[in-house]
Amino acid sequence: MGAVAVAAAKAVGYVSAGTVEFLVDKDKNFYFLEMNTRLQVEHPVTELVTGVDLVQEMLRVARGRQLRYTQENIRMEGWAIECRVNAEDPYNNFMPSTGKITTLRQPTGPGVRIDTGVYEGAEITPYYDPMISKLICYGKNRAEAILRMRRALAEYHIMGVQTNLPFHQAMMNTNRFMAGYFDTSYVETEFNLKERESIHELEAAILATMVAHEIGRRTSQFVAPGERDTSNWKWLSRWERLKR
Repeated sequence: MGAVAVAAAKAVGYVSAGTVEFLVDKDKNFYFLEMNTRLQVEHPVTELVTGVDLVQEMLRVARGRQLRYTQENIRMEGWAIECRVNAEDPYNNFMPSTGKITTLRQPTGPGVRIDTGVYEGAEITPYYDPMISKLICYGKNRAEAILRMRRALAEYHIMGVQTNLPFHQAMMNTNRFMAGYFDTSYVETEFNLKERESIHELEAAILATMVAHEIGRRTSQFVAPGERDTSNWKWLSRWERLKR
């Protein structure tokens, strides 16, 4: 695929950052999908696993400078995952959500990167892309990257507009995603956020009932006061004074 991508760029005389996309079937056959003559939204994933600042290199090329890297210089290390945090309602067919961001608490920590341009008080309008931020997590392997992403998603709080954070959280917790067994039709055919949320709501209701029952049981029990009206330490000091 890399060789075909290079050939496609050379065929049209393209010079700059770009991405050639392919689809791969279960037999490892690949098919050309499209070429994006720009920086991809997923470029932080490439930057984290290669250590190359693609934006900086793109600007250097635009100024007429040479790339500082050859293909032999590129070494991939670790694993990175990106979630696009969009202002859209995952419970309503991912319809765009507009309004003012009233609360914004972004996750931090090792291996967590956020590319964003919004802030608390910013307005999400219907005139532009609904993307709020790109949340990227890096780890030494896929399992560590997923664990960090799950933690980061749990710490990400946005109020004022609907976001697809619940969708990302639910996806990261599915067995098929963690096992890497999925394809381009997985979301449409097998993922139902409402059904998953209804299961969690039932679990929450059961737990709340159990907690309420336990609190009621404890408050209904009366413990008789002990025979002594004070602690053993005070009783000991009294006994020692009587012996004097």
